[in-house]
Amino acid sequence: MDPTPPLPPKSLTEPDGSVVIRVLSYNLRSLHDDEDALARVIRACAPDLVLAQEAPRFFRWRKHAARLAAKCDLVVLGGGATAAGPLLLCSLRALVERTEDVLLPLGPGLHRRGFATAVVRFGAVRLGVISTHLSLEREERGQQTGMLLERVASMDVPYVIVGGDVNETPVGDAFGRLAGVLQDCWAVAPWGGEHTFPAGPGVRADRRIDAVFASSGVEVLACGVPVGLPGVADRDLGAATDHLPVLAVLRLPAGP
Repeated sequence: MDPTPPLPPKSLTEPDGSVVIRVLSYNLRSLHDDEDALARVIRACAPDLVLAQEAPRFFRWRKHAARLAAKCDLVVLGGGATAAGPLLLCSLRALVERTEDVLLPLGPGLHRRGFATAVVRFGAVRLGVISTHLSLEREERGQQTGMLLERVASMDVPYVIVGGDVNETPVGDAFGRLAGVLQDCWAVAPWGGEHTFPAGPGVRADRRIDAVFASSGVEVLACGVPVGLPGVADRDLGAATDHLPVLAVLRLPAGP
């Protein structure tokens, strides 16, 4: 494998007020794996926002989320059990305007799903963020995709970023519908690795089911699995959880 090319600048505010941020989407598998390896991967990615899925939902779940955030030099922004698993973490660079956890309709015999949402500012730039984990069942996944796009349209902000475990590849209906409205950041500016699942010691991921999406106006500088990124060890990626993370570097232009 060729060395992963350097990423654009980490986090900065440009002279005109535009901002460059790093966004990480990551399925945590309820912290059942090597939490220290997970924290090392997240820290090395230096994210401003983490849009996580499968955060702990049961006994002392807030404590578990806060512990992970502290290990990553981040803070809990929203979500967790109150969003049925999606969790938002952020750096102190983010100014929080509001958060809302959304529980989706529960079908008989199916797993409860939800959205963790927030509106934040970086300098004068406002954006909405959503973490989601769509259903394993195709029909329900399609319904949830419609609800997700409705939520995106209702956030009343210049930009929206969605990170999630879509539970299907880009050829699927739900993934295609999302990519038809939002930018599929990997498709726009591929960097690093592509496939995100399955992961584990000695396991080679062969599917892209995790993604970062961005609304129009967001400039995608780079997006992909951070293989080869300084500080991200292959052994940590395999030990952290059963998914690989997706890191996006995004430029949000300042308003007029």
